[in-house]
Amino acid sequence: PRNSHVTLRIYNVMGQEVITLLDRNLSAGTYNIRWYGVDGSGRAVSSGVYFYRMQAGDYVQTRQMLLLK
Repeated sequence: PRNSHVTLRIYNVMGQEVITLLDRNLSAGTYNIRWYGVDGSGRAVSSGVYFYRMQAGDYVQTRQMLLLK
């Protein structure tokens, strides 16, 4: 754990970026980020499968999630 630049982005199943939830420097620690099911313009997105990608320094993780309304 160390201070680093962190990005958290949501993508649809076609690989298109839906929204960037986080893009800034953070100190080491635990954080909670909530996505309200909207795109970068504030429009609601449909229910379905999405992917989130978190990058913190050299660490990169991509996971799948299901949005239900």
